[in-house]
Amino acid sequence: MYALTSDGSSAVIFEGVSKSFGDIHAVRSLDLEIAEGCVYGLLGPNGSGKSTAMRMILGLLKPDAGVINVLGLDPKKDSMEVKRLIGYVPESPRMYEYLTAMEYLDFIGDAYGVDGEVKAERIDEFLEAFDLEGRENEMMNGYSHGMKQKVAIISAILHRPRLLILDEPLGGLDPKSARIMKDLIHRLGDDGVTTIFSTHVLEIADAVCDRVCVLYRGERVAEGPPQEIRARADRPGSSLEEVFLKLTEAGDVKEIVDALSE
Repeated sequence: MYALTSDGSSAVIFEGVSKSFGDIHAVRSLDLEIAEGCVYGLLGPNGSGKSTAMRMILGLLKPDAGVINVLGLDPKKDSMEVKRLIGYVPESPRMYEYLTAMEYLDFIGDAYGVDGEVKAERIDEFLEAFDLEGRENEMMNGYSHGMKQKVAIISAILHRPRLLILDEPLGGLDPKSARIMKDLIHRLGDDGVTTIFSTHVLEIADAVCDRVCVLYRGERVAEGPPQEIRARADRPGSSLEEVFLKLTEAGDVKEIVDALSE
């Protein structure tokens, strides 16, 4: 485990956590400790356990074995309190598309108990930042994928959560909005907000995350700052993508590409 923040606090702790679905072992004896304020990346191929781990943090799934602590709470016993402290952007957000963006964000702010004046001020700031100003009174069923993604992100951070869980959050965003989101994640980290960031785009993880955890078949195969993982994998000058391929036993993809192109 790595050193925690100065006050010794952790945002998320996994101790020997396992989760299976029938004969499929999604997560196997997973140990993690994520410091408050850290931008923490979960990396791994499809089926590696990333989404299962995030859903257990949210309390949407219960582990078969092990202990999970989220902001000092047990998500099994304190599910509602944990959800109140978390902002979540799933890979494919589902929203009330027959509401306008303003109606939806107003509803989310009320659900989290955000003060009316504060809520209105924050919504206006986020709409302007993400170039949605002037479109907020349109129903979301007419929005593009990227616009819906922006609304999902705003709804996740509107109540100033202590923990953000983001599953491929930059998909569909234009470059400006993606840059705003990346900078905002780090600004929130300076205020002690922890972000768990799942992505398949390794360049994003390299640029955004303070630490990354590489999962493979439900097990942790590497954990630490990106540069440290490169050194451990004997790839100090390589891209994170090359390190990822080695750690997950993907091997040399050149032979596959050559075979497909024949």
